[in-house]
Amino acid sequence: MTSGEFKKLRKFLKLSQKEMAEALGLKRRMIQYYEKGERDGESLDIPKAVELACYALAAGVREYTFIAPKSPPKRAEISAL
Repeated sequence: MTSGEFKKLRKFLKLSQKEMAEALGLKRRMIQYYEKGERDGESLDIPKAVELACYALAAGVREYTFIAPKSPPKRAEISAL
């Protein structure tokens, strides 16, 4: 996810930087860094966990409770994801 995509997603969701930070469990300043794509003059990548959390927000997930499946997925099923 690029910094531009991150910002577009926030605007698509109609969230302020503060609201996005609260939804992702981050500080508002991190949202600013991610949108700028840098921190203290150095390039900043958006972590995969934040990217996945953004995907969940876009899908309408606001709370998540893990429910363990009866058996673990097979390696081929994981690769298909």
